[in-house]
Amino acid sequence: MATATPTIKESLLGIEHDPSLTPKVRANFTKFASITEPTTGERFMTRENFIDAIAPPDQNFHKIKRDQYAILFDIADRRSRGVLNIQDWATFEDILAKPDAEYQIAFRLFDVEGSGSVKYDDFVTFYTRNKGPNNLPFDWASEWASLYLGGKNRPHSLSYPQFSQMLRGLQDERVRQAFRLYDKNKSGYIESEQFQRIILETSKHKLSDHLLDNLHTLSDIAAGSKISYANVRAFQNVVREMDTIDRIVQNATAKSADGKITRTDFMNEAAKISRFGLFSPMETDIIFHFAGLNNTSGKLSLTDFARVLDSSWREPQLETHTPPIVTGALPAVTPALQGFFGQALDAAFNFALGSVAGAFGATIVYPIDLVKTRMQNQRSHVVGELMYKNSIDCAKKVIRNEGFRGLYSGLGPQLIGVAPEKAIKLTVNDLVRSKAKGKDGEISLPWEVIAGGSAGGCQVVFTNPLEIVKIRLQVQGEVAKTVEGVPRRSALWIVKNLGLVGLYKGASACLLRDVPFSAIYFPTYSHLKKNWFGESPTKKLGILQLLISGAIAGMPAAYLTTPCDVIKTRLQVEARKGQTHYRGLVHCASTIWREEGLKAFYKGGAARVLRSSPQFGFTLAAYEVLQTLFYPHGDKASVAIALPTVKPSAAAPLPYLRSRNALKLILDIDENFGHPKLPQTKEAWGSMPSLAKVQQS
Repeated sequence: MATATPTIKESLLGIEHDPSLTPKVRANFTKFASITEPTTGERFMTRENFIDAIAPPDQNFHKIKRDQYAILFDIADRRSRGVLNIQDWATFEDILAKPDAEYQIAFRLFDVEGSGSVKYDDFVTFYTRNKGPNNLPFDWASEWASLYLGGKNRPHSLSYPQFSQMLRGLQDERVRQAFRLYDKNKSGYIESEQFQRIILETSKHKLSDHLLDNLHTLSDIAAGSKISYANVRAFQNVVREMDTIDRIVQNATAKSADGKITRTDFMNEAAKISRFGLFSPMETDIIFHFAGLNNTSGKLSLTDFARVLDSSWREPQLETHTPPIVTGALPAVTPALQGFFGQALDAAFNFALGSVAGAFGATIVYPIDLVKTRMQNQRSHVVGELMYKNSIDCAKKVIRNEGFRGLYSGLGPQLIGVAPEKAIKLTVNDLVRSKAKGKDGEISLPWEVIAGGSAGGCQVVFTNPLEIVKIRLQVQGEVAKTVEGVPRRSALWIVKNLGLVGLYKGASACLLRDVPFSAIYFPTYSHLKKNWFGESPTKKLGILQLLISGAIAGMPAAYLTTPCDVIKTRLQVEARKGQTHYRGLVHCASTIWREEGLKAFYKGGAARVLRSSPQFGFTLAAYEVLQTLFYPHGDKASVAIALPTVKPSAAAPLPYLRSRNALKLILDIDENFGHPKLPQTKEAWGSMPSLAKVQQS
């Protein structure tokens, strides 16, 4: 045991070795230290500097007073000099880096002598000095307290594990004692106002304003106007399990078609997640009671639950104008610019990012597109015409005969057409959807199909000329290898040779392909996001979910429209000597059916799926990367809508997050800990040497 004590002391107090002074530690200290010793040049951090370091002014302190963080200064200032040097700060950062940092900070606060244990007298004295004068009393001689501290007659010191476990159950005991204080008749009931005071004094620092303002309504779920001890215990369990409730709500709403869940949905999901810690019917009633105060329908959304689960909850302040909801489009993320010219520049910048991202997606899958075109143009009824056995054989022969660059023949026109194609398609789809929405903001499936089909039809005006040029460039490589003396033509020569009318050859087939493609793609994409991944106004999907939705939606759209794509390709490719010249859409379709059969209509179908399906995903991925490059700090919303989140952001510095959580533990003991009202007399300070030294300094 003698050898174990120094080990425990070293683990808890860090006195056997100096902490490492990493560049990050030095940078944090230098940033906030404000005092420089004239002779040695050594820098020091004051109490105010320390508060700035662990409690940044830009953080939300409406539940915990910023001044209360000063109490943690005494933990860092173990030598009681009133200032911190870089070693003191490094030691404190080492504590914050520990997995149990919150409990270690609380333990060191009460271990005033630095002995590795908390003495009964020190604990009670320190508690008494920080307790509010009018707060509810707590009996440290109670049976519960005696089980940990030994009581007044036979007190004993608490080790770190014992102290941590005591803190774990302390708040429940505070609530129990307060309930007994008000329940003078021992009826098992108290008034709602009394319950409200108990919770405000014991848990105010970690509950939302919505919850605190409506505590008195807990009696609404009871049989009478009073609140039973069972209600109080159930409420305490809900407070303790906020993180678990959050996880259950997130999972359940993600599986819901409309992003809303009922009491039954919650309990079913809780049964799947919690094997042992199931929520009782009363606890579930309490959760849904407070979450549903603003929604009496019985089906609650993430917004409703956020009011209860997020201690920093604020009602979202919506903009006076409603930005368009882009369904199936790239997210509109652009710099915040004002005025007409600002909006024009904003749109142009967004268009440029979309063009680059679209070009990237098209380039990645372009070899697959070339193989698809070659396979569709191959006429199986002509003897000796079969150049390629399948798509893989086609790719091999292109590389062997034309080189790797042959896989990218005709890429130029494709890249030129990507930006306007995406812009036209997405804009028209969004426009029709916005006009077709009902009063509830929803759009019916027939209108979704019409919106998608309209988008596909409008894009043909611009994309058909580029398609025909691209296709002729894609196939001329194989012509050059099979027909002697045929020169390679440039895109410009093809445009001049075709003329304006020729550029729209096969436009009817292009319409026949693009209209059903978009009519299938956009509704499928929208419903995958909503019904599979649970997208809603309160839930934004991640990039992986968008990629999967886009890829899956492209599969049926691409394959089911392959026959139309085959007809379009045959019409737009220049017929060679001995090949049938198609006179139009119907003649082409009937000729293919008569000469080659049904199978010919699905040539290149697999390659088309492999191209169209991932292209949208690659485009989205490129767009996200561009956002990160141009907006490294995340300031990228031109129109901001405050959407609720159940969990507060954990983007604050680690010292702040860990210090905040430690303060929550300490405030479980009493809400007044850290307020600047400690006794200032010599007698008062003299009973606690470490604090007396701070006062004298």
